[in-house]
Amino acid sequence: MPDNAPTILMVDDSRLARAAMADILQGSGYHKVLEAGSAEEALGLLNQRVAADMGQGVDLVLLDIVLPDADGITACGQIKNNPLLKAIPVIMVTAQDGQADLQAAFQAGAMDYINKPIKAVELTARVRSALALKLEMDRRKAREKELQKLTRQLAKANQELRMLSSQDGLTGVANRRFYEEQLDKQWKQCARERASLSQLMIDIDHFKEYNDRYGHLAGDECLKNVATALEESLKRPSDLLARYGGEEFTALLPLTDAAGAQVVAETLREAVEALAVENLGVPHGVVTISVGVACCLPHPGQNPQCLPAAADKALYLAKEQGRNCCRVGEVAISA
Repeated sequence: MPDNAPTILMVDDSRLARAAMADILQGSGYHKVLEAGSAEEALGLLNQRVAADMGQGVDLVLLDIVLPDADGITACGQIKNNPLLKAIPVIMVTAQDGQADLQAAFQAGAMDYINKPIKAVELTARVRSALALKLEMDRRKAREKELQKLTRQLAKANQELRMLSSQDGLTGVANRRFYEEQLDKQWKQCARERASLSQLMIDIDHFKEYNDRYGHLAGDECLKNVATALEESLKRPSDLLARYGGEEFTALLPLTDAAGAQVVAETLREAVEALAVENLGVPHGVVTISVGVACCLPHPGQNPQCLPAAADKALYLAKEQGRNCCRVGEVAISA
């Protein structure tokens, strides 16, 4: 008997009735037949098979309307109200002709009914139809489950792609494109909240000399170490560090005034100096950074590029004044 052969549960308080149905079903090729003599026994068996991790365990229930402990309509409702059992089709078996009972059975979730005395042709036809419907429903659920899985995988892949497209390949911090997007976003947000927005422009001092002396592989490692020190020194989740280009980085500090930005800039400068990465032949003897600081109160409609322009001018001033220092620039607001 194949493992995927359908399982049918017969629920009837008459052993003779169950035996007669079993003979018909097995004669039609349905050999996985279970029996229950009451509603309680049937529900217990169904729940037991689910708890035993046998899937739904039953593919079809043939349920007598008249049972010793509860009517079959109530039992049908209990099956359909159970999230683990509700997909099992139920065919009511009845010796009654009352339309009210049949209507109540359909309202409880039954899909079909069979009159007693049982006729072999009718029983086989209705069982075959119910099982075909159940098989199609199972296939549809499997397809939906697979589609949901593929959708989750696609969403994860898209998320990873967005993350990769926003990262600098060497240092792992945000890239310039992502920084440009965030500058525009933070400018608008700070304008709405009437809050300060600060930006730092950061350049590694004497980096050309470092590359010439130690080689480009060491230069790449230096860039990664500096990026890590800078990122770890930014304490707030809203602060953004990005590689601006070459040996230059930038940091966006929303909701930060000029005084606060200067404190952050000095913290970053000290963090890089504390790395003590050797750079012989330059005044400080180790890798250092220069930092330009700019702060403004954004307004809607103004050009956000005035902020990095001011920070860049301040960085140039820091370079002129000996490097390994922080300088503050004045923002020229432009439309």
